[in-house]
Amino acid sequence: MIGCFARSGSIGDMQIDMTAQPQLAWQEQALCAQTGADFFFPEPGSSVREAKYICRMCTMRSACLDYALANDERFGVWGGLSEKERYALRRAAPRA
Repeated sequence: MIGCFARSGSIGDMQIDMTAQPQLAWQEQALCAQTGADFFFPEPGSSVREAKYICRMCTMRSACLDYALANDERFGVWGGLSEKERYALRRAAPRA
């Protein structure tokens, strides 16, 4: 499915190993499951533009972001937000 959105030589050629850990229901349907982890966990200083592009098309985006915030995911793009954006969101949230 993601191949139809991929630019030549980019996300369409990548695969992710989904056997490494048990999957949650939303993860099985997420577009990131069909692409490479390199897009969602780039090297420091690299662009997260392609990951965010994929996230914008994904129907599981809100479940992904909820998971990342609930589990304090500190690395990578989750739910369309970078590490810094999630940190800012957590800081702005009212304390319970």
